[in-house]
Amino acid sequence: MSSNPVAETVASLMPRAKAELTELVAFKSVADFDQFPRSESEGAANWVARALRTEGFQDVALLDTPDGTQSVYGFLPGPEGAKTVLLYAHYDVQPPLDETAWATPPFALTERDGRWYGRGAADCKGGVIMHLLALRALKANGGVPVNVKVIAEGSEEQGTGGLERYAEDHPELLTADTIVIGDAGNFRVGVPTVTTALRGMTLVRVRIDTLGGNLHSGQFGGAAPDALAALIRVLDSLRAEDGSTTVDGLTGEARWDGLQYEEGQFREDAKVLDGVELIGSGTVADRIWARPAVTVLGIDCPPVVGATPSVQASARALVSLRVPPGVDAAEATKLLQAHLEANTPWGARVSTEQIGQGQAFRADTTSPAYAAMAEAMRLAYDGEEMQYAGQGGSIPLCNTLASLYPRAEILLIGLSEPEAQIHAVNESVSPEELERLSVAEALFLRNYAAG
Repeated sequence: MSSNPVAETVASLMPRAKAELTELVAFKSVADFDQFPRSESEGAANWVARALRTEGFQDVALLDTPDGTQSVYGFLPGPEGAKTVLLYAHYDVQPPLDETAWATPPFALTERDGRWYGRGAADCKGGVIMHLLALRALKANGGVPVNVKVIAEGSEEQGTGGLERYAEDHPELLTADTIVIGDAGNFRVGVPTVTTALRGMTLVRVRIDTLGGNLHSGQFGGAAPDALAALIRVLDSLRAEDGSTTVDGLTGEARWDGLQYEEGQFREDAKVLDGVELIGSGTVADRIWARPAVTVLGIDCPPVVGATPSVQASARALVSLRVPPGVDAAEATKLLQAHLEANTPWGARVSTEQIGQGQAFRADTTSPAYAAMAEAMRLAYDGEEMQYAGQGGSIPLCNTLASLYPRAEILLIGLSEPEAQIHAVNESVSPEELERLSVAEALFLRNYAAG
């Protein structure tokens, strides 16, 4: 990294950053209180609030959002007449999945092979630390030249929309000239990247009932309608022969014109097994950034171990649909529900329930904030030019903020590059990326204030 005072300050703060991320990762802050104690999320929220107060933030508050979780807010005043920048991250995390599959405990930050491992290390507790590092570096080198608002969400991973609804009810709270969402990631380590498009998402539960109760498969199998078999047929209808998503009425031919994703590199990043084909058509970038994608997240059915010879009376699945920019998530939800109902065989009873939704997002890359970030990333990454990429994941708050504050410029950066393996076992963060992106954010705030 090129020598400059901000970079030197951030480098000196990295041991403190590791200690703080260790504390924050230790909270099992999964916002699913049927699985994890509410006290873990509350502990993480209080940790963030204390950190903001320590940095001199005013009006620090735990906001009770309509989905029963808390978001943390704080305001750091800048010079008179300065612009206002909103910094976003979230402290809630995905469940650890199979904890025995982790090489080290998921809620204990562990250094291994030059990376820091732990659930939320990259997505997105590392984003909270990134914002703190950037602000500390500026405070040590002449001060923070803008007004700063920080919002740390408590339920982003659940898609339950608590912060979006809170913001809609309190539109004055998060108003800003520019918004930096710290929940995206570089295209890969060492390639400075802003994410300019996000797919939206919808989550739908589908349930199929065929019998008054389970039946002996020897006595009734062959004529009694099997709910699990019906569900399998319904789910199979969501994909074409090549694996492309096929939801009746939903088009899937859009193309991605920006940074491309080489197929061999994608196979390596995704850890696709030798001989297994990729699914879908078009370029990899088309498939993961510009087109719809359905995923069956879970099925309720008997496990193999302990299964009995029974025809199943009921079966249930949770289906995720990623929605590309330009497609309304609410309309996509209706199409998905209609498809599931229309493709249920044998007159089986079918019901669908939407349990989460978020709109897609596309940024305006012609804004002054993008020029300020490009220069900041160029310096932080030793002359590497900033790249524009999409992201297949969803950050529902983006569209809410874009609707509430149409004049605000929105940039997405973050620590979730491919090696981070977010949402999977052995999630990790690159400390070098944390350092460089913290420098980039600090320099961006300085550049933006001067522009």
